[in-house]
Amino acid sequence: MNIITNEKIIKRNTTIGRYATLVALLILVGGMYVTFAFPEDPQYVTIAFAALLVGFLLSQFGIYFGNRWGRHPRVDERLTAALKGMNKDYTLYHYTTPVSHLLVGPAGVWILEPYYQRGTITYEKGRWRQRGGGLLLSYLKIFAQEGLGRPDIEIDADIQTLQKHLSGLLGAENVPPIKVALVFTDDRAELQVEDAPHPALKAHALKEFLRKTAKSDPLPTPDYKRVMDALPQETTEA
Repeated sequence: MNIITNEKIIKRNTTIGRYATLVALLILVGGMYVTFAFPEDPQYVTIAFAALLVGFLLSQFGIYFGNRWGRHPRVDERLTAALKGMNKDYTLYHYTTPVSHLLVGPAGVWILEPYYQRGTITYEKGRWRQRGGGLLLSYLKIFAQEGLGRPDIEIDADIQTLQKHLSGLLGAENVPPIKVALVFTDDRAELQVEDAPHPALKAHALKEFLRKTAKSDPLPTPDYKRVMDALPQETTEA
């Protein structure tokens, strides 16, 4: 499998996450100091409240960047490991196309949407939900981990973005179907997503799923080669 990774983006965003977290901590400590040092002064109470609010928001920003780029194995590293052993007909793109993670090969053109949330992940009545995990999961969702969010909105946006990009490179009539897989990288996630409009599976099951797809619904070689030729070419192998 060929792998193309934008190392500059990873390095830049790792730095952003590190400094955002550090600055957030300093602001939060400053806000707490003001709170205890001037407990009865309305002016300082307002300053302390503002500092705590800004510090909290900045800490969430740092968590967002830290989870994606500052923690090993990173999301791209987890996806690469999950797909290790795929044959040379596949190319995996990390941060080099309009979508963060893209796999192109005999199984088709796949946007890989990674999620590291744990707990029970369900799809019911058109909505994705994250449940369970007790107080620990509630704490993580507030202070150390993003919530599941709205995968449906993210998926639709990524499909449209990639469709537009490939149309500009190949012409709309030459763009093959774009597929999406939600990949949960934490084995502690429990998936109840049988009715989901897009495949949702754990990382360790991704390679076998794609191999079966390549046999049951393959993308013709000229079609995926055309996409590869239009995308970045510098590769490493895994």
